[in-house]
Amino acid sequence: MNREMRRLQAKEEERAKKRRQDRSRPTKKERTSIKQFVREVRQELKKVAWPSRQELITYTAVVFLVTTALTLLIFGLDWAFNRTIFTFLENAAV
Repeated sequence: MNREMRRLQAKEEERAKKRRQDRSRPTKKERTSIKQFVREVRQELKKVAWPSRQELITYTAVVFLVTTALTLLIFGLDWAFNRTIFTFLENAAV
């Protein structure tokens, strides 16, 4: 290894050592007051694009319909598999 490579390696080891030391130090986080927190939450909620009443009703109806359809589908598949497996087991036992 030549001198330049040794110097580069030494610098890199020094940087790694410094990074390890920085990580081990506990960082003190500054807390905000409850009043400040509530104020910031209200500011963020003002930025939200809220749906209109009609959109909300439409989205709610879609959720109920899709949930009902998936429930019926899963119920139907469960019933069909149940009947198939029991029929197969009854015929195998005889």
